Amino acid sequence: MKGFFNGSATALITPFDEKGVNFDVLKELIEYQIAGGTDAIVFLGTTGEPSTMTEQEIESVMDFAVKTVDKRCKVIIGCGSNNTAKAVATAKKAESYGADGLLAVTPYYNKCTQNGLIAYYKAICDAVTIPVIAYNVPGRTGVEIQPTTMAKIAELPNMAGIKDAGGNMSKTMETLRLIRNKCDLYSGEDALNFPILAVGGVGVISVLSNILPKEVKALCSLIKAGKLQEAEKLNDELLPVANACFCEVNPIPVKAGMNLIGFNAGTPRAPLSEIEPQNKEKLANAIRTFGMEIK
Repeated sequence: MKGFFNGSATALITPFDEKGVNFDVLKELIEYQIAGGTDAIVFLGTTGEPSTMTEQEIESVMDFAVKTVDKRCKVIIGCGSNNTAKAVATAKKAESYGADGLLAVTPYYNKCTQNGLIAYYKAICDAVTIPVIAYNVPGRTGVEIQPTTMAKIAELPNMAGIKDAGGNMSKTMETLRLIRNKCDLYSGEDALNFPILAVGGVGVISVLSNILPKEVKALCSLIKAGKLQEAEKLNDELLPVANACFCEVNPIPVKAGMNLIGFNAGTPRAPLSEIEPQNKEKLANAIRTFGMEIK
């Protein structure tokens, strides 16, 4: 299926405090995204740290997200797992809470074959009626959705597209060639947002847009409108902040960035650690240079 969403989606952080999820701050983050024009918010993706959360916390975030967003933009819930049965169960829960769509990362750690990937996504898609986005991030999972495999996955009726964080433009182009008339492709790597959008990607699922939602949305809109020179200028300004957001493993830097611009986002949960001082300064300098105030 095509057209689930176009434009910018934010892979949102989950703010924690000593009691658990900080829902007061989560509401602030949601309002910041909506005010910035974000088209969709992804909750409980990699950036949201669901692997460190309890089942109760995960379900509470699902419920809170849907109720707080209240149809003002699309709500996408992460549901991927290295256990197909668990991924299916999470997908069903997300649908029951009212999510608009799902983001399902490939199985990790125990991995699977390409045929296993097809079966995995079929099981998720068969279990729900809402759109599903496959998530290709081999650097984290050790599993890569090959272009010919995605062409087969794209035949599933509610497969809305692929979040491509593979970092290989040659494979991105081949995937686009094979799925262009079946489902959509979204950039999952902020450093490649511009070229992926320029060659036919319909949107981005961005970490950077936690900090700069308005600007990431503007980049998407400029490219869609064919205003490539303006988009190029904006992209050149965004890239240093984007690169700083990945100076350590995600979401360590972006969580620090949200604290720097005035949100009480807390720190990542173990085994992730707080950002190293030299990288915090690098991130702060990039944000200042862009023109944002450090608080």
